[in-house]
Amino acid sequence: MRPLASILLTSSLLTSGLLTAVATGSVSAVSAQTCEFLAPVGGDGVTNIVTKTIGPGNPFGRPNWNTDFFVTKPYASYKFFFTANSSVSATYPVVGYLKFSDGTNMEVINDPSFAPPMGTGREWGPFPTYPGKQVVQLNFKIGASADQAATGFTYRISTQGCF
Repeated sequence: MRPLASILLTSSLLTSGLLTAVATGSVSAVSAQTCEFLAPVGGDGVTNIVTKTIGPGNPFGRPNWNTDFFVTKPYASYKFFFTANSSVSATYPVVGYLKFSDGTNMEVINDPSFAPPMGTGREWGPFPTYPGKQVVQLNFKIGASADQAATGFTYRISTQGCF
């Protein structure tokens, strides 16, 4: 077993070396990631952040639980972002999908009882692309008809594609 002073010195040298690498720019570019927000389908063209309120299912139309985002170029990975924007506490399911050009999709998020405190957020991902598949949309599904207690809960969501 090494003495504590030796461990602290080693840790200090490693930290110093990392700080020097960052300051001199010698950190590998592989760790850097560039991401872009994806535009929501049906958005206003001004913002890529969607604000919604969970509502009940409508027998004469579609509920507002699903939100799709356009993927207009090939990215290496994707991220989903959520922020609770309501003073009401609620628990509801959150599901996320990568939708592919061949009409198939892959579920990448499945949290059946998400309960975020007001003003807090969560990031899911990054989720990589898959060989032979071209991602064309990301889908966020917040809430379900089985969870009527979440009706009225407001949230903000967005997605990113990363290189």
